[in-house]
Amino acid sequence: MAKQKGSGSVQNRPIYSRLSYLYQAAAHLGSASNDQKIDATTKQALEDGAHSTASQTQKSESHVKQAMARNLLKELRAISHKTQIRISPAIKHTICKSCDTLLVEGDTCTSTVENKSKGGKKPWADVLVVKCKTCGGVKRFPVQAPRQKRRPHREAKAQEEQHQTMVQGENLEAMVQDKQPRAMVQGEQTQAMDTNDG
Repeated sequence: MAKQKGSGSVQNRPIYSRLSYLYQAAAHLGSASNDQKIDATTKQALEDGAHSTASQTQKSESHVKQAMARNLLKELRAISHKTQIRISPAIKHTICKSCDTLLVEGDTCTSTVENKSKGGKKPWADVLVVKCKTCGGVKRFPVQAPRQKRRPHREAKAQEEQHQTMVQGENLEAMVQDKQPRAMVQGEQTQAMDTNDG
């Protein structure tokens, strides 16, 4: 007999773990390129007076690490498209859409808050603008707006609301129809009482 699947099992677990690994590796390379740690060889080069060559080697190392991180993120995007697995919005916000650079605030991107309403009077019109320093690409995110649900969830909710209004309408019609015979019966009873009194 085959094993029974547990209720907590996730389909495509190896693919999800691969995507997670690629993102973590890219984040590590991105943060490693930002670190301004000076190793022993760089210290010796600075002491010897070769400051320019040490800084050039540091810059070239950081460029190589950023290129490797971009390659890993490009692979992450390709795998998610090929397997039709959605990347979470939190991860998407940290990846440049045009050049696949890991967006690190202050290093590879700049972010500002814009409000293009008249005089900036509408606080709900705030938009976070993230600009990639590598390619100049711009991403815009509404600051206070709630995320819209995916289409199947919206359609299911709309159908559910429509069904509820139909049920409420039918209940209302039934109540109105129930009240009319009672009113007629009560009206006939009052007429009969009036004729008996008279």
